[in-house]
Amino acid sequence: MKLRLLPLPLVLISIITGIVGGWMRLGWQIPLPEASFQHGVLMTGGFLGTLITLERTVSMPSNWWRLFPAVAGLSSILLLLGERQFALMALMVGNAGLLAIYIIQMAKHKDAYWYMLLAGGTCWLLGNIVLMKVGLVAAATTWWIGFIFLTIVGERLELTRYLPVPKWAKALLWFFAVMLIIGIALPFHSVYGRQLMGVASIGTALWLMKYDMARIGIRKAGFHRYVATGLLVGYGWLLLNGLTVFLIPNHPLFYDLYLHTFFLGFAFSMIWAHAPIIFPAILKTTHRPYHPILWVIWGLFQLTLIGRTIFAWNGNQELRKWLGGANGVVILMMFAAMATIMIYRLNRKPQA
Repeated sequence: MKLRLLPLPLVLISIITGIVGGWMRLGWQIPLPEASFQHGVLMTGGFLGTLITLERTVSMPSNWWRLFPAVAGLSSILLLLGERQFALMALMVGNAGLLAIYIIQMAKHKDAYWYMLLAGGTCWLLGNIVLMKVGLVAAATTWWIGFIFLTIVGERLELTRYLPVPKWAKALLWFFAVMLIIGIALPFHSVYGRQLMGVASIGTALWLMKYDMARIGIRKAGFHRYVATGLLVGYGWLLLNGLTVFLIPNHPLFYDLYLHTFFLGFAFSMIWAHAPIIFPAILKTTHRPYHPILWVIWGLFQLTLIGRTIFAWNGNQELRKWLGGANGVVILMMFAAMATIMIYRLNRKPQA
């Protein structure tokens, strides 16, 4: 296997086992106990952390940089083998590679968005350190939210270079980012920490709806509309994530609703929108894993997630279990569809 492709099967292992762990936490009986215990680490570190690190290696001149996401992805196998300390050390290595990439790129490019990306990578590091010291995933979760939040917002801020966004508006976005970091630094279960994170999510979601390139792409057809729709729906989930803090803070499933409106609603909507752009860059090809069939699967993802969220909110545990299980299946369907489209296009012979 080529070195640049080495992280991909590890990303696949991470997402499959992470989803299985999620199914088990919903109540499905599956004989893979470690996946349930390590669900949060598998999804945020083994999958999202590895994928983000892999994406950023595209800008580096040597394929040897792919070893960092490969080691991060290896953490999932170590977790499933019960070697948690070694798994966290592997995540630290991948995390160090991501931070090194950011620092190197910052030395070449003076754009402000690199500082937001670096702050996101640092949040991942702090979350991993907290997990190593405390041993509780819940203690690290808010730092991991900061990692994904600042990474996505930093990438969207990168693209606003091509748009006439007022300086005061960019300053406002930075204000929300700082507010989020302060909220993370405060205890999540205190009123102030949680509410600062909620305000940051609401403000950032509204900002992105107003100033992001998605508002331009939605007017176009085909691929561009698909990407823009995914982004705008993701911003809607981020808005709901922030509102959750203020609307149902005492709900028995508040933690579940808060986490999954963010990680499934916001983060995965971003993945579905960015994947047809990211994967060609990783594979170094001009072919895109896009086909109109993705609209159908994307719609199923959103519907099953909406259903899961509604039934969690009204306390219907059985339907929450079924819709949550279906949502995981649709995630795997989406990746399978994009992989099939990409393989077909890479192997298709050009017309004579």
